[in-house]
Amino acid sequence: MDGTGYARPVIPQGDPPTQDAQVRPQSLMLSFLGVHVLNRGVAVFSGSVIDVFARVGVSEEAVRSTLTRMVKRDLLARHRDGRRMYFGLTARSAAVLEDGEHRVWRSGAVNNDWDGTWTMVGFSLPESWRSLRHDLRSRLVWGGFGPLQNALWVAPGVVDVTDLVHDLDLNEHLKVFTARTAKPTEADQIVHAAFDVPAIAERYRAFLRRWDRDHPLPGAPDDLARQLLLHTEWLQLVRQDPRLPAEHLPRDWPAIRAEQVFRTLAEAYRQPASSIAESVLETIPVEGSSAGV
Repeated sequence: MDGTGYARPVIPQGDPPTQDAQVRPQSLMLSFLGVHVLNRGVAVFSGSVIDVFARVGVSEEAVRSTLTRMVKRDLLARHRDGRRMYFGLTARSAAVLEDGEHRVWRSGAVNNDWDGTWTMVGFSLPESWRSLRHDLRSRLVWGGFGPLQNALWVAPGVVDVTDLVHDLDLNEHLKVFTARTAKPTEADQIVHAAFDVPAIAERYRAFLRRWDRDHPLPGAPDDLARQLLLHTEWLQLVRQDPRLPAEHLPRDWPAIRAEQVFRTLAEAYRQPASSIAESVLETIPVEGSSAGV
């Protein structure tokens, strides 16, 4: 759980967070599914998905490859209707998307309710376990942790580390604590020692440079394309953000303005994008979130 009492993100296997600003097709696909498929009880024809993704410059080959990979990762299920193939959610992808919905609309980008608690994780892995060490660090970053010092990581709030790393089978190699700072250590020191605060701020400023204007993305063909790109970029931002306590951040923290811009644009695009999607998407009803072919 995070500092607000909600579960930390469900992590799609093989798709850890990245600092790279380039948007990957799977990230776009998850945004598309979250906005237009989640909780609707439908599967979407692959051809209409290709039509949507062409609007943001993703090729048919890339879309088909992404759909195939997501099936293999149990993030999509195939549904055949005649000669046509449709794709619907699985229980796993529904959990991923519901987590994203929570991060975007409920927990928010600004942590104003931190209670002073930190979760600390210490670990010791053999040198030969390089791949596992990489996976563990990726999971910790995803869960809002930063490296305080060698093999000691820290995150604001109470984090369910067991859930975060459950499939890595490393419980015997981890030491997990919840703690508060004590003199002479100050919380502000922890924030700036374990996290690259300027880099986090710059990601939000980059978002504002693209979106905080009268007519964002003038080259996009329509509001469905803008909606898809907006939601994808914002979700990547909030999932890379450890939600550091606002009281230990600059007063002009750019996430405040960025979240206002996101919410305003998301509402502006919602109805026109929905109308376009209804005219483009061909769907069939499916029973349950994980129904198979």
